[in-house]
Amino acid sequence: MTTKFIHIPLLPLRGLIVFPGMIIHLDVGREKSIQSLEKAMMNDQHIFLAAQKESGLDDPKAKDIHEIGSVAKVNQMLKLPNGTMRVLIEGVYRARIHQFINEDQQFFVEIEELEDHHDNLAEEVALMRALLEQFEHYTKISKKVTKETLATVNDIEDPSNFADIVASHITLKMSDKQTILETLEVKARLQKLLDIISNEKEVLELERKIGQRVKKSMEETQKEYYLREQMKAIQKELGDKDGKTGEIADLRKAIEEKNLPDRIVEVLEKELARYERVPQSSAESSVIRNYIDWILSLPWSEQTTDNLDIQHAKEILDADHYGLEKVKDRVLEYLAVQKLTDSLKGPILCLVGPPGVGKTSLARSVAKAVDRHFVRISLGGVRDEAEIRGHRRTYIGAMPGRIIQGMKKAETINPVFLLDEIDKMSNDFRGDPSSAMLEVLDPEQNSTFSDHYLEEVYDLSKVMFIATANNLATVPRPLLDRMEVITIAGYTELEKLHIAKQHLLPKQMEENGLKKGQLQMKDPALLKLIRLYTREAGVRGLERQLASLCRKAAKLIVAGERKRVVVTEKQIESLLGKPQFRYGMMEQDDQIGAATGLAYTSAGGDILSIEVSLAKGKGKLTLTGKLGDVMKESAQAALSYIRSRADALEIDPDFLDKNDIHIHVPEGATPKDGPSAGITMATALVSALTGRPVRKEVGMTGEITLRGRVLPIGGLKEKSLSAHRAGITTIIIPADNQKDLDDIPESVKEQVTFIPVNHLDTVLRYALLEEKHEGQ
Repeated sequence: MTTKFIHIPLLPLRGLIVFPGMIIHLDVGREKSIQSLEKAMMNDQHIFLAAQKESGLDDPKAKDIHEIGSVAKVNQMLKLPNGTMRVLIEGVYRARIHQFINEDQQFFVEIEELEDHHDNLAEEVALMRALLEQFEHYTKISKKVTKETLATVNDIEDPSNFADIVASHITLKMSDKQTILETLEVKARLQKLLDIISNEKEVLELERKIGQRVKKSMEETQKEYYLREQMKAIQKELGDKDGKTGEIADLRKAIEEKNLPDRIVEVLEKELARYERVPQSSAESSVIRNYIDWILSLPWSEQTTDNLDIQHAKEILDADHYGLEKVKDRVLEYLAVQKLTDSLKGPILCLVGPPGVGKTSLARSVAKAVDRHFVRISLGGVRDEAEIRGHRRTYIGAMPGRIIQGMKKAETINPVFLLDEIDKMSNDFRGDPSSAMLEVLDPEQNSTFSDHYLEEVYDLSKVMFIATANNLATVPRPLLDRMEVITIAGYTELEKLHIAKQHLLPKQMEENGLKKGQLQMKDPALLKLIRLYTREAGVRGLERQLASLCRKAAKLIVAGERKRVVVTEKQIESLLGKPQFRYGMMEQDDQIGAATGLAYTSAGGDILSIEVSLAKGKGKLTLTGKLGDVMKESAQAALSYIRSRADALEIDPDFLDKNDIHIHVPEGATPKDGPSAGITMATALVSALTGRPVRKEVGMTGEITLRGRVLPIGGLKEKSLSAHRAGITTIIIPADNQKDLDDIPESVKEQVTFIPVNHLDTVLRYALLEEKHEGQ
C-alpha cells in the first residue's frame, strides 16, 4: 500500500490536544498561526493540529512540536476586536508530520494519515463497555461532565471514536493525552484509558471524603463553641463566675507565657481538652491537673549563663576548700574547654572518698564557682526503680522520679546536680534503680531521658552531674563506666590544721554564738586535738570536737567565769576529757608473731594488726576475726609459701605436723576482707615460726602468690595517711605501686620511708629483726 502524503497548514497548540471527533472553540493570536488558518480557509478548510512540547514557547520550531496530531476541519472563523481569531474546529483523523515545508512566515507541513489498528473486535467491545461503566461512575463524582455528554458518549458504537471522545472529556495530564493520541492500537488505547480513569476516580473519591471530613470538623467546632457558651451562661446563672472555665483560661495563659517546645504544647493542649471534659469531682480530674502542673513547673528552656572566668572559679574553690587539687583542676579544665568550644555536654564526675572529706560541700562550691543553680538528691537506701524513672500515670498519687523532681527544684536546665551516696543504692522485687541511672548518666542518652510519669523525653545533656560515693565496690560496673572517677583520699595532719583554722572553727563559733576573739585556739592545741581526739580520713569528727569546745566556751562566758577562752594543750583534757586515741607507734615494743598491715575501708585508710600464735598440735589452721574469703585464701597462700621455703627461712620443715597455728585479726566484730593482707600474714607467720621480732615502726601492704611474689594493691594514698596518723615511719609496698607515690602528700613522704618490694624475701629482710627471741 502506497503512503499518501498531504501538504497542509499547521496550527501549534499550547496546553491542548484535539482528538478525532472532538469539536472545540479555539482563540488564535499568534501571527503565524493566523496565517495558517487563513491558508486553510482558502483551500479545503482543513488544518493540522499538533501540541507543543513546551507550552511557554511563543515561537516554536520543528523540534518543539509533537510529530503526531489530528487533522481538523475549520467550521467557523470569527475575527475579534482585539485582533485574535476565534475558530470552531472538529477533529477528523490522526496524522504524523513527515517533514516541515515552511516554518518561517507560516507553519506548513507534509503529513501522512494514520489508521487505527483493530486486533480483536470482541475484546474492544468488552473493554468499551467496562470503560463506559467507569466513565458513568466518574461523571457522578466529577462535576465537570454533564449528563448530555454522558448521553452522547452512550450512543457511540465505534470503539476508536468512543475512546477519543472519553479521553477528551476527562481530566488528564498533557503527557497522558498525547500518549493516548499516539496509541494507534484501539485495544491498547481503551486499556490505557480504563487504567487512567480508574485511578482518577479513586483520587476524586478521596477528595470528596476529605471535603466531607473538613465540613464535619467545622460543624463540630461550631457545636463545641456553642456548648461552651451555654456552659458559661449556666455557670454565670449559678453564681460560679469563674469555675473550671476560668481555671482553664489561666492554664492556657501560663502555657502561652512559658517558652515550651512545640511537642510539649501539643501534649498540654490535649490534656487541657481532657481536663475540660472530665467532671471536677472525678478522680481523673485531679490526676490530669497534677500532670499539667508538673509539666508547667519544669524548666524546658530556662538556663543560667555560666561564669567562665577561671580565676574567679579558682578563688572560690580555694576559699571554700583547702587541698583537693585534682578536683579543682578538673572543674577549671571543664570551664576552659567550655570557653573555647562555646558548647559542651555536662561532665559526669564521681567523687569517691571516705566520709567527711568534703565531697558534698565541694559540689556546692563548684555550682557557686560557675554561677549555676545547685540541687542535691540522696540515693542512699533507694530500692525502687520508680524513684528514678517515676511512676506510670495510672493511679492517684503517681509522681515523677527524683531526677525530674530535682530539675523542678533547680528551675533551670543546666544546674549542678549532686547524686549523693550513689554507692548506697540497692535493688529488690521493685526493680534495679542503678540500671535506671544508666540512662541519666550516659552523655549519649541523657538528652532524651524518659520519665514514666512525664511520658515525654526530657533533655538532661546540659546538666553537670556530680556523684559521690564511699566505696566503688558496690557501684555496678556499667554505671561506673559512665562516670569520671576522682578519688579524694583524706587529709594529712597539716591539711586538717589549716581546715580547722580557716573553716571549721570560725563556722562553729558562729553557729554557737561566739564572737571573734571570745575563743582562741593555738596551733599546738589544735594539733593535739587532731592527734589524740580524732582518727579519721575526713574532718567530720574534728568538727564535732570543735563544736564541743565552742559549747563549753559559751557556757563559761555566759556563766561569767571568763570573758574569753584561750585553749592550750594543757586545757584540752580539762575541757574534752581524756584522749580517745594514742598517737605514736602502734606497738611500744618489737613483737614476735604480730605484724601491722594497712587496710582500705569505706571510711578511708586504717591500720590492721595481725597476730599469729603457735601451740602444740597436728597442723590445724584456725582463722578468727570475722575474715572474708579473700583474706582466708591469703592466709592459706602464705602458709603454703612458708612450707615450700622452710629450709631457706631456717624453719623446721615438719613444723605443721607438730604445731597448730592460730591467726587472729583483732576487732572481731568488724568484717574484714581484701587482697592486701597477704605479706602481713606471711610476715607474722615467719616471725612466730622463727622467733624473730617484727619491727614496731614498720607497716606493710601487698598480696602474696604461692611463689612469694608481691602483687600490687589499691588505695595506697589512703593507707599511707592512716599509717602516718598512727605514727608508722616505714611502709613496705609492692614495687608495682611506686607510680602511686606521686599522689602522696609531701608532708607524709618527708616523715615516712616507702620501701618497694617484689618478693617476700625482701619484705622479711626489712620487717624482721636478726636476733631471735623465745616464741610466745
